[in-house]
Amino acid sequence: MSFYQYYLAHKDFDFNSFFSSITTTDIERILAKDKINAYDFLSLLSPQAEKHLESMAEKAQKLSLQHFGKAILLFTPMYIANHCINKCAYCGFNVGNRIKRKKLTAEEIEQEAKAIAATGLRHILFLTGESPAQSPVSYIAKAAGILKKHFHSVGIEIYPLTEQEYSQVIDAGVDSLTVYQEVYDEGIYDKVHLAGPKRNYSFRLDAPERACRAKIRSVNIGALLGLNEWCKEAFFTGLHADYLQNKYPDVAVSVSLPRIRPHAGTFQDIFPVNDKSLVQIMLALRIFLPYTGITISTRERQEYRDHLIPLGVTKMSAGVSTEVGGHSSEDKGEGQFEIADNRNVAKMKQAILAKGYQPVSKDWMSF
Repeated sequence: MSFYQYYLAHKDFDFNSFFSSITTTDIERILAKDKINAYDFLSLLSPQAEKHLESMAEKAQKLSLQHFGKAILLFTPMYIANHCINKCAYCGFNVGNRIKRKKLTAEEIEQEAKAIAATGLRHILFLTGESPAQSPVSYIAKAAGILKKHFHSVGIEIYPLTEQEYSQVIDAGVDSLTVYQEVYDEGIYDKVHLAGPKRNYSFRLDAPERACRAKIRSVNIGALLGLNEWCKEAFFTGLHADYLQNKYPDVAVSVSLPRIRPHAGTFQDIFPVNDKSLVQIMLALRIFLPYTGITISTRERQEYRDHLIPLGVTKMSAGVSTEVGGHSSEDKGEGQFEIADNRNVAKMKQAILAKGYQPVSKDWMSF
């Protein structure tokens, strides 16, 4: 049984009727519990729960301090290729977009790694577009081997692989995987993924589980907020993380909450997710999944990211460029999207310290 069966069980759930039945008493009762279930979690995503954000924040902060302390792990993404054969309506790497394409050589990856490592970071997440011809598994494995010389933790955010291919890149030095379902609603998924292998909904949905079976150390999942009603996507993200955490207790599971950002292309069919709603999602997830890491990226502006630090964040990006070769090359490939927080690693550390928290460059020693 995979998560797809769980998705199907809730696919036609009547969210509006459920939300209309939630009362203030229900929210107060849920917040008094030590452990909440999936429907309690959904209740905390309801319009009624929006009136209780202060109480939710108090509980989420308490749980975060209990399980993660005042530590915020820092990392940065590193784009090594932006060739892509998919036609995703919302993505700057869309094969139909006329952008400057680039793929780093081994020497350029080494150069990029040295530039990032010089900032003190020891966790790296490297990314490619989906082009098995331009960025085959052998290229991914070779990049991981180079990066492992400079970083203690090497993560990937690439196209979904088979279990055997995940084993191959893990053997090469990869220890963590980030893979976003983009949108859990299968109908919208079909609508926004116009062409290419990414149209295979279930192969992408099961990618984190294949990596777990291949014995990866950690997986990070999420939905691209803005492609569907946020409460539904947050609910399925939470269910998916809970499913992985229960089935693979030896794997560290975390979630990211990326909101769609300006990018190359003309996609406008966006469901609004305001700042208050993003806070509600994060608080509800923390209360439902107290042990799950939560990442907030530079898609969010700096003042807002700083405000979120005490509310449940455990991992943040810093010194970010979404361009291929963006950290060291003068001949860069075009970026995937615009970022909103341009602070370098030193400034991000200062901001975290100013909140009374400890910036952490490494929480994993490679072996």
